Amino acid sequence: MLGMLKALWSYRYFIFSSIKNELRLRFIRSRLGALWMIIHPLMQVLIFATILSEVLAAKLPGIDDKYGYALYLMAGTLCWTLFAETIGKTVNLFVDSGNLMKKMSFPRICLPFIAGGTMLVNNLMLLVAIFAVFAVMGHVPSIEAWWLPLLMLITLAFAMSLGLLLGVLNVFMRDIGQVVPVVLQALFWLTPIVYHITILPDRVQRIFKLNPLLPLVTSYQNVLLFGKPPVWADLVPMMIATAVLGVASLVVFRRASPEMVDAL
Repeated sequence: MLGMLKALWSYRYFIFSSIKNELRLRFIRSRLGALWMIIHPLMQVLIFATILSEVLAAKLPGIDDKYGYALYLMAGTLCWTLFAETIGKTVNLFVDSGNLMKKMSFPRICLPFIAGGTMLVNNLMLLVAIFAVFAVMGHVPSIEAWWLPLLMLITLAFAMSLGLLLGVLNVFMRDIGQVVPVVLQALFWLTPIVYHITILPDRVQRIFKLNPLLPLVTSYQNVLLFGKPPVWADLVPMMIATAVLGVASLVVFRRASPEMVDAL
């Protein structure tokens, strides 16, 4: 474990340069360039807000202006986009990087951190765009919004811990790469992003509260929209679980690493 941390530090410039190159190559032939990183999630918000706001806006407590539902959607989308895109990237990371792993000698643990860093930059740009939309709509987040960097790091750590484990398993069981998108699609609707959990019956709420993303999404919505602090009572146990999952993922990665290149 300590060896992997030392390797990450020794190859830190390789990681930073790889993140920069990946972002540059991704949009080098696109006229809109990096704007595409924020256009897709914002368009999703616009579609949901346009179609569903008349149905659900009145049932969202604490939101009483005409743009309230769109603001609510953007807060949840910011969390979901970082989580889902990081999972989607890391689950196929080693399979997609098979040729690179065979041709170059470098610590394999660098790959998930390159992917995570790229997703974090994407999310930061989306955050800037969301703040711009908030300003246009006349909504100014409260001082609680300063919790956002920590919430983003918690989200990224949780997604990377889970994604690393799934990415290693996907090398040996390729069905995982096909199952994960379906699970993510279901998880999106099981997470209170396009609705507020209070509109559900009590018995259904108890089931939905088992969703590990619930405290994260709720915290994003609190700090961006409702002017409330994150739900630390639920986040602290989640952070502990994320740390345990992260250590377990690193252990699995270390043990499977020698066999991954052969399996690819």
